[in-house]
Amino acid sequence: MDKKLMLIVNPSAGKGGYKSHLGEILNILSQEYLPTVYFTQREGDAARYARQHGSQYDLVVCCGGDGTLSETMSGLVQTENNPVLGYIPMGTANDMAATLNLPKNPVQAAKTILQGRIESIDMGKFGEEYFCYIAAFGAFTQVSYQTPVENKRALGHLAYVIEGLLSLPKIVSHHVTVKYDNRWVEGEYVFGSVTNSLSVAGLVKLDPALVELGDGLFEVILVRNPNNLIELRRILHDILTQTYDPEYVTVFHSRKITFTFEQPVAWTRDGEAGGDHREVTLNNLKGAIKMILPQEKQAKQE
Repeated sequence: MDKKLMLIVNPSAGKGGYKSHLGEILNILSQEYLPTVYFTQREGDAARYARQHGSQYDLVVCCGGDGTLSETMSGLVQTENNPVLGYIPMGTANDMAATLNLPKNPVQAAKTILQGRIESIDMGKFGEEYFCYIAAFGAFTQVSYQTPVENKRALGHLAYVIEGLLSLPKIVSHHVTVKYDNRWVEGEYVFGSVTNSLSVAGLVKLDPALVELGDGLFEVILVRNPNNLIELRRILHDILTQTYDPEYVTVFHSRKITFTFEQPVAWTRDGEAGGDHREVTLNNLKGAIKMILPQEKQAKQE
């Protein structure tokens, strides 16, 4: 057995489900690879492990939530040979797992790694940092990283919904100029996202017809400031039903986009705090990561 596998495990992801499944996961992966396990202890470990050691392996697999996947991808994109990546989701919202159509069951996800197909996936660059599925500002964007860990573990996905609803009274608008592909828009917006995903924090869903993971284009959503409660309800309805009335919700694709605000605005990258920025440029890194996905693109979730 000559092929080597790097397995990055986040023991804090989700409800610690790795304890029940790690043995079977290793048993499955050992059928074709000689695995070495790396446990993360703190934020940044997955990125560091992937960046420093990923090139030594034929395959890198991360086991955790979207944050673990984001870190691993950020590390791999900085390696020389950029090995193939597999993902075993064990987080709370698992936006990317849903987008990638991966099985929810960790054992089935491990089997997919041996039986699946390889596809090139875009990544994003946020200034000098990286992200794999979303960079956003405004309403709901703080839900992922401000939801207490104990709430996530006890309530799971419901915790995101509760925190999102609680944040509604705090919604404020930001005056922003958005430049993209030799075009620009300007206005008061309560939410903006640059994504390569079908789901945002388990709350906002995108029409699958809009999203192609390896086309080199971001999906961009801008939500205008509602003038009253009726307009707010209309906007939420449009987002939830994916109707996107242009009077309230602007949707477009772009390879490169620059946001300029009147004052620093807080951003999130892949569900984690992304810092406050008055101006930031986001670039799409087309096909930067080779990833193992289910053999059938429309395979039913296990």
